[in-house]
Amino acid sequence: MNLHAYVTALHDLKEDGRLRGLKPRRGADFASNDYLALASAPRMKKALLAGLEAGTPIGAGGSRLLRGNCEEHEHLEAEAARFFKAETALFFGGGYVANFAILTTLPQRGDLLVLDFLVHASIHEGARAGRAEFRVSAHNDPQSVENIIRDWRAKGGMGRVWVVVESLYSMDGDFAPLENLVGIADRYDAFLIVDEAHATGVYGEQGRGLTAPYEGCENLLVVHTCGKALGAAGALVTAPAVLRDFLVNRCRPFIFATAPSPLMALAVREAVLILQQEPGRQQRLANLVTFTHRQMRIRGWQNPSNSQIVPYIVGDNTRAMQIASALQARGFDIRGIRPPTVPAGTARLRISLTLNVAEEDVLAMLDALVEETASQAP
Repeated sequence: MNLHAYVTALHDLKEDGRLRGLKPRRGADFASNDYLALASAPRMKKALLAGLEAGTPIGAGGSRLLRGNCEEHEHLEAEAARFFKAETALFFGGGYVANFAILTTLPQRGDLLVLDFLVHASIHEGARAGRAEFRVSAHNDPQSVENIIRDWRAKGGMGRVWVVVESLYSMDGDFAPLENLVGIADRYDAFLIVDEAHATGVYGEQGRGLTAPYEGCENLLVVHTCGKALGAAGALVTAPAVLRDFLVNRCRPFIFATAPSPLMALAVREAVLILQQEPGRQQRLANLVTFTHRQMRIRGWQNPSNSQIVPYIVGDNTRAMQIASALQARGFDIRGIRPPTVPAGTARLRISLTLNVAEEDVLAMLDALVEETASQAP
């Protein structure tokens, strides 16, 4: 077998400062999405141990439509629908597959998908693999979305419109203008699909996310990723019952996949209960975010974002990775992010704020960042 093409491609990535590799998790956590520190929470561990002792199987053993449909899945979906104030919920193995599944199943030929420029790769992949046409709108620009819909209608588009956004963007830490987008969806009889991956658990009443004020609307579908602030794995799609039933009957990534672990469904259900019973976690994270942003501004950082996701734009791929490596060597787990994950010329450090660190860790990290940035100036 001739592997030369792969060797060449990897060499080109290395020359461009974009070669990826796996690194262990070491040092203070400024890299994970475990925003509420639930992944290692004692209460989560106790719930899993109790489930094992009660006979909860580790694996489902089949797809949901065969023998893989366990009571843990159904209990979670019922609890999630109640908590998020949606008509129904459906549990998938992860956020990537949930986004891909929705976009390759619900939009039909003759429909139009309008994707925000910065939505997750899973959404772009789902749009490309699906039946509907798709267009890309300018980031966080409702007028761009509306112009695309109007232009499509003017040229004879007759199908359903689906607008797809993230509520909180994972690399810039900025928020979608949801109120405006909900208005557009209503005016044009469109569906709005919102990926709440980085907002579930962190924002909204009891951590219900930024779509909480709109849940229950017939034209809203929401993806609540369970592997970030909820500290587990999987994803919950909340939607009207007819769309859930359609997914169960027509969604190939759901029909032909082994169901998620019943133990993980149990873990997610426990995380949802923690959101309701331990609101102090959400408040402590909000306080840490406010503290960090204030300290960044003191150090001359003009716009540190308004969320727990803070990008430090470096620009050059190699320099971004050098600064990240230097910070890791000093005990701070901060990762460099390069194209194609972010646009060319915007390589960055993605600083993630979680309850796995305290204010003193933040201060030490910021001092180290200032020093390393100065010492590695171009």
